[in-house]
Amino acid sequence: MGLHRVVEPAGVLPQAAWRLDASPEIAPNEVRIRVERLNLDAASFRQLWEKHGGDGDAVRAEVLQIVSTRGKMQNPVTGSGGMLIGTVEEAGRRSPLGLRAGQRVATLVSLTLTPLTILDGLARWDGRSEQVPCDGYAILFARSIAAVLPVDLDPQLSLAVLDVCGAPALTARVVSRYVAERERAEDPTPVRVAVIGGAGKSGSLSLAAARRAGAARTVGVVPVVAERDALAAVGLADVVALADARDPVALSSAVTTALGAPADVTVVCVDVPGCEHGAVLATEDGGTVVFFSMATSFAAAALGAEGLAADVTMLVGNGYVPGHAEFALGLLRSESGVRALFEARLAAD
Repeated sequence: MGLHRVVEPAGVLPQAAWRLDASPEIAPNEVRIRVERLNLDAASFRQLWEKHGGDGDAVRAEVLQIVSTRGKMQNPVTGSGGMLIGTVEEAGRRSPLGLRAGQRVATLVSLTLTPLTILDGLARWDGRSEQVPCDGYAILFARSIAAVLPVDLDPQLSLAVLDVCGAPALTARVVSRYVAERERAEDPTPVRVAVIGGAGKSGSLSLAAARRAGAARTVGVVPVVAERDALAAVGLADVVALADARDPVALSSAVTTALGAPADVTVVCVDVPGCEHGAVLATEDGGTVVFFSMATSFAAAALGAEGLAADVTMLVGNGYVPGHAEFALGLLRSESGVRALFEARLAAD
């Protein structure tokens, strides 16, 4: 679990630690990765970008400062990090991950618990995108997760998908349970799914996953006209609605109007705070809200649901579902709309 890498405070797991030991020498059950690219999570990058007013040099300097100080990439404001791709340099003889030197891999665990050292000062990154070319090394523990990069996909595309692969897998699991329950009860009521932030990475994958799992009607909610047009053009949602997710009444109205009723399952994939109450209000009593945003305040979600007398189940998307990497990459390969949105995003970056 990496306890021996925790410098301070003593006794906590690496994710909760303030500082990790990122020295390159590995224990027998560790793996050292030569890093070639980081993917900062959306909430963390947005916070840094807004803090520095779009000054890429200042964003780069702060990321370097965080990593050098903490021995990992964990934004002290959002608490989130991201993930990385690189090449296996050395695998300890007792590592259970099945990796070997020379393999190109993506880590499927957060940078917030991954010992990391940057060697090149991020000289090739302009601080203006979530993907960060770099040279350095990272350490994986026995209970870490990594996926060998597929040879048929561009590594940057794979990195973008694998960064959010937990979202579509959990969405599919939740939606399929609703579908199965209604089939067993011979209930003809269609399963309705709303994805807040439907044009983003996790949002587009979640829309595709919901449809594949049997959702009868889906709505993707986006905040601006450009995203509405982009999502509508690729056909991943039955309806695309325009609403500010931070406005609870507007969000609830948009979802209910689009679906004809509140959603059975609402998936929150936005990277801004303040969307909890709207998501709860947009969800049918007895429904489920899945929070996949690192900007979520779970206190606000719980207290808001209580204050609204909303009988909803709220799930924290923890980023891991067995088979999540293969599932997400399969969606990318088979759903042209998903691939189009991802490639457009990478081109813009």
